[in-house]
Amino acid sequence: MDGRDLGMTESGAADRLAELAALIAEHSRLYYQDDAPHISDADFDALVEENKALEARFPQLVRADSPSRRVGAPVASGFGKVRHARPMLSLDNGFSESDALEFEARVKRFLNWPEGEALIFTSEAKIDGLSLNLRYEGRRLVTASTRGDGAEGEDVTANARTVGVIPQILPDDAPDVVEVRGEVYMTWAAFQALNAAQEAAGGKIFANPRNAAAGSLRQIDSGVTESRTLAFYAHGWGELSAPVGETQFDCMKRFESWGFPVSDTLRRCNGMAEVLESYRALQQARPTLGYDIDGLVSKVDSLALQDRLGQVARHPRWALAHKFPAERALTELLAIDIQVGRTGALTPVARLKPVNVGGVVVTNATLHNEDEIRRKGVRVGDTVELQRAGDVIPQILGWTGDETAHAARAEYVFPDHCPQCGSLAVREDGEVVRRCTGGLICPAQRYERLRHFVSRRAVDIDGLGGKSLEEFIALGWIANPADIFRLHLHADELKGREGWKERSVQNLIDSIEARRGVGLDRLLFGLGIRHVGEVTARDLARSYNVWPNIEALLERLVAHAPEPALGETEEKYWKRVAAGRAELVGVGGVGPEVASALADFWREPHNRDLVHDLLREVSPAEVRLETRESPVSGKTMVFTGTLQSMGRDEAKAKAEALGAKVAGSVSAKTDIVVAGADAGSKRAKAEALGVQVISEGEWLGILASGS
Repeated sequence: MDGRDLGMTESGAADRLAELAALIAEHSRLYYQDDAPHISDADFDALVEENKALEARFPQLVRADSPSRRVGAPVASGFGKVRHARPMLSLDNGFSESDALEFEARVKRFLNWPEGEALIFTSEAKIDGLSLNLRYEGRRLVTASTRGDGAEGEDVTANARTVGVIPQILPDDAPDVVEVRGEVYMTWAAFQALNAAQEAAGGKIFANPRNAAAGSLRQIDSGVTESRTLAFYAHGWGELSAPVGETQFDCMKRFESWGFPVSDTLRRCNGMAEVLESYRALQQARPTLGYDIDGLVSKVDSLALQDRLGQVARHPRWALAHKFPAERALTELLAIDIQVGRTGALTPVARLKPVNVGGVVVTNATLHNEDEIRRKGVRVGDTVELQRAGDVIPQILGWTGDETAHAARAEYVFPDHCPQCGSLAVREDGEVVRRCTGGLICPAQRYERLRHFVSRRAVDIDGLGGKSLEEFIALGWIANPADIFRLHLHADELKGREGWKERSVQNLIDSIEARRGVGLDRLLFGLGIRHVGEVTARDLARSYNVWPNIEALLERLVAHAPEPALGETEEKYWKRVAAGRAELVGVGGVGPEVASALADFWREPHNRDLVHDLLREVSPAEVRLETRESPVSGKTMVFTGTLQSMGRDEAKAKAEALGAKVAGSVSAKTDIVVAGADAGSKRAKAEALGVQVISEGEWLGILASGS
């Protein structure tokens, strides 16, 4: 299924968005946290673009856990955590010249940019490496951290100190606090030398320079990092105690004067036409650079304009990563295996005859679902065409070759029973995914659900990784989340097992005990309720604050069963029920699908028993939204008419930062309407309802008082 399918129904789009949210979250974790991606950059970007296209076409279906609101992946075990002073965002992607021109037009619309006046950008190569934040205090390097999930990264300070091109001390003209951000990477020559040494020593062979750089920087032993030749390019900054320039270009040149390597591809461009010239020149020069790049990054040069433009959930509005086209190759499809995920989803995986695609040997690729196999028409034994754009596993575009031989091969029959537990695997109406019905009796789901519960984004229990979970499940010590908090009852037995000593056992028990007061948002996410992602869980926790309030909501959702209307069809009735549940929740971004999933979860007695058992072991901490105090905090606002000082999106972002909720229509629940030029029906309705109406000048005064 593709978001560009013009025949797609709203129901089908909702199902595909749910599937995309789960797929993109899992592949983000594999890429950012494990340095072991299971799909290619091209395949991942295709999923993200499909999600974006669907959300644009069906804006009413945008999910609270949408990938468009997430960055990266959580911190892995084995490293300390560093909370970023300013979020490390990812960049929005473009794949064509029209995407780049639309980016420029979008920026100009947001800024109300004068017609015909050029906008200045910077452009530079997009290095294919690992993002790193270098923090200096008193002009000395104090911490180095990876991006992680954008808010919290891994502490790799000791390893970063071994990268020779990273300055340890800054000159006297640097501010007291400086965070320089850039990319750690490995040149082709260093990559080839490392793999030759690894092969000679019988060690791990790296698939590509990006994985080699990430794996080298994320070593527990900094001596290993020091033995490998890593490079670094600065491309931005985080916290600064004092300004270092007025433009992106000038700041980068200032960093260069302090000793930071800055890309020699950095240019200042007068408009997007010049940026595209740089893109084409860089594409031509790509084979001669000596290191991997996967596109060009363009940024609005003026920092004052960057500040006005701000950001959306996961990327700044003032920057674009313009990706290069993908690479292709042919190989044989040897088999199709089925993997069972945490939610019971059966995902087909193509096993391929090894083939070199752009310098990377590829052996696997995801086929997404049974519809995708049918759409592409691939059969075991076919020659298939692969597409790759800079990473390990590409997407399969389709089959090619002799039609007679293809027709003679058996069509792939998707299993209707789970390969892990034998339970029935069903596909609900309107869904593209087939799911195992076994739940916790299914070994794949039990393990995956428990692994999700203890994961970094959820309850975050250090030391309880996949291998240990498998061991404890096999021993019968852990069958549900509450059992994790009773693991101390098996401490003496555990000390006698291979690989466990008194100290390691105590460390694990201490880690578990430390999470008995886990935040309510993390606990909700950890329960693995369908459609309740990290963002949805956070929004629910911020709105309801404590578990008793959440449970009362769940009871109301289950009890919500209005009488059918006369002549109402079953489909319309259940849509009305779902919409009513969403109103009961009353949280922005939580629609009928999520509200119904909450009701379905709580309706099952075994789920209620599981949660109540868990709550006998944990006391989830209250969660509240922190915003700046202002005259509009906690109030519902509506913007109408044309604002002269800023675009509508910018105004909304500023209102939300001051603690307000921004609605699209006026109702009795509206507190304030900001009326710009040519305000029409919304202003009239507000005045009729007695809602406070203020001018754009009064709105600017509120902004000034809250800054």
